This record gives sequence, C-alpha cells and structure tokens, in this order.
Amino acid sequence: MLEKLFNYPAVLARHRKAPLFDERNSYLAYRADDGCAHETLLRIARELLQVVQILNIPSTSNVTPEHIRTGADRWARQQCRRGRVHTLKWSRKLFIQVATEWLRFLGRLEEVVIEPPLFAGLIEDFTKWMESERGLSLITIRNYCWHVKKFLHWCEDHNRSVSTVEILDVDTFLASCGDKGWSRVSVATTAKALKAFFRYAAQRGWCLPAIAPAIQGPRLFSQEILPSGPTWKDVNRLIDNVATDRPQDIRDRAIILLFAIYALRSSEVASLSLEDIDWENNRISVFRPKQRRTQTYPLTPIVGNAIIRYLRSVRPQNCRREIFLTLKAPIKPLSVSGLYNVVSRCMANVGLHPIHRGPHALRHACAMHLVTEGLSLKEIGDHLGHRSTSATRIYAKVNLPELRLVADVDLGGLS
Repeated sequence: MLEKLFNYPAVLARHRKAPLFDERNSYLAYRADDGCAHETLLRIARELLQVVQILNIPSTSNVTPEHIRTGADRWARQQCRRGRVHTLKWSRKLFIQVATEWLRFLGRLEEVVIEPPLFAGLIEDFTKWMESERGLSLITIRNYCWHVKKFLHWCEDHNRSVSTVEILDVDTFLASCGDKGWSRVSVATTAKALKAFFRYAAQRGWCLPAIAPAIQGPRLFSQEILPSGPTWKDVNRLIDNVATDRPQDIRDRAIILLFAIYALRSSEVASLSLEDIDWENNRISVFRPKQRRTQTYPLTPIVGNAIIRYLRSVRPQNCRREIFLTLKAPIKPLSVSGLYNVVSRCMANVGLHPIHRGPHALRHACAMHLVTEGLSLKEIGDHLGHRSTSATRIYAKVNLPELRLVADVDLGGLS
C-alpha cells in the first residue's frame, strides 16, 4: 500500500526502513478498503512513521495509553520547536488518534477494562421483562433503560442501592434533572420510566412496594405537549434549498423528502435498505418498530427520483445494504443522531429555528399538512404508523381553522 502512496524512492525507503513496516502497510490497506481518501491515507502514513519512531514499540508486548500520551507530548513539543505548529493541541491529538486506532487494529493496545456497573444485572432483567411481558418496542425499552441508568448512577454517587432507595431519593433526583435544564416533558418521561422500573423491582422483591405508586412527575398541561413543526410552506422552502448539485445536498434532499412526505421516524430512515425499495412496482417498505410490522407506501416520483439520483451519483461504493451512508471515510450507515444533524443543519441554512429542529419536526409538519388537507384522523394515523387513534387525536388541536368553525356554531341561545 505504501508503494501506491509515495512515488519518491527516498521517501519510500525511509518508510520501509522504519520499524513495523508490514503492520503499518496492512493497516493502510485496511483503511483504504474502508473508503479513506488518498489524502487521508497519506496523513495516516506520515503520522504512523512518527509513531513507530517516537514510541519505540517493542516487537511483542502491548502499548499502554499512557505510553501513547507521553509520546504525543514529545512529538508535539518537537513540532513547536521546529516552528511547524504554534500550539501543542492538534499535533498531540492527531498522534494519539492515529496511534490508538492502529494499535487497536493490531490487537496490541493495552486498554483499560471498564467493569460493568453493579446494577447491570438489574437493567438486563428489566429489559427482558419489558420485552417479553409488556411487549414494548425496542426504542421504548432503550429510552426507559437510559433514564433508569441515569438514576442508578446517581444512586451510586449518593451511596444508595435499589433496596435502600426511598421516595425522597427519587424526588431529589427528578428535581436535580430540572435544575440541569431538562424540560418538564423530559422529567415526566424519566418519572414514567422510574415508575415502571420500581413496579418491576417490587415484584422481584428488590425494593419497597410503596415506591412505584408514590413516584410523581411534573404536571403536564394540555397545551404543553402539542406537536410543533415548520409550516408546509417552510418545508417546501427547505426542500428547494437542497435542490443543488452538491453531493451532500443530493443525499440530504432524499432524506428530507422521506421525513416530510412519509413522516418517517429517524430509526426507520436509518434502517432503510436497498431491498426495501421495489422499483418495478414503485413501492417502498418501512419497518415500523412500534407496530413490529412492515408498512408499504407507494413510491412517489419526487422521492423515487431523489433516491435514484443519490444512489447513482453520490452514494459511496460499499457492501453495506443500508441506503444512506456517510460521504467521507470511514464509510458507514448514517445513525439516528447523524440524521438529526442533517435535518437540523438544513433547517438552520434556511433560517428555520423551530423548537424542535430534527426529523420529528418534519413528521409533525407532515401530519399537520394532512389535517389541513382534510384527511380523517384514521387516515392520518395510518400514514404515521400509529397503533391507536389516541396518538393521532392530538393533531386535531392544531387545526385552528376547524376549531374556529366549531366555536362559531350557533347553539340557539344556550349558555
């Protein structure tokens, strides 16, 4: 691989004479297969040369992170003395990053084994119960576990165990979440997760049975959880803004159209695979994790054309089956957080700053657009993939024109 990167014989000879040539060469080949650009490979190769010379890596034993940090400090100081950099920060950071990833690839990094927390077994049992007994979706289970772990870490910091927790401890924790700037809805979600956990813990005899019924989150008012999103006019402006020939915009336009037209959730777009699109019959299949079933939609021309353009001209050549990938190495599927960043960035580019800036804002915008178009709540719920009409009913509150008509009805003098 190094022969492909360096043309000058003297430079190539310097790399060949340095220690661990085969190990460096195989790592560069691995990064090339992973989709790294030529310039990136050059930067890694040059940095690896400094890594092996400064660390003086033994032929057999592993290398500790402390050894890497010491070498990074030495290298950064050398760069400053030579006038190549003005601060230690970036030279040190690049040295540590390249050395760590290379040694981990070789299996020669002596990483510190982090012991699982004492409550790991409790979380595992709680997860199985939510999945098998309550039939909750994987997303809900993950969210509940996240909130419960936050509380159990807090308990460890305050020398509390599940068996000794009192309702005052739960109230103190919820209050601390509010003090950190959590919204009332977030605190209420935490309270709901803790109530479920302590209900299960009481069944197992881990805690006092009176804790779960006593947990109360902050009161949520009816207008507090109304869905919010950009207007449909703003959504069209958002779509038009990414109608360019830039590779990033070509990909992002296909993503935004899926969120806006089909009101998909982030996890649903992230998991879309090439096999989910039936080009012959113009259909797209989406796995709904909450319903635990696949829902099929007609593939509209605007969405189909956007995806085709992305697949043909932008999507990196890769064996992954997920549709949406990163455009720079390492090439991997876009995560849920990555999709949030895509939508949030595109909204900011057109001056949109709603309360919620991620994909869920486009889901709400789609739902409100369907309401104004006159579709029934049942039809809207089917489109959104809701399991019950109660989840869709909230969108009736935001149809202000229809509510004004109701307010104008003559009740014949009744008061």
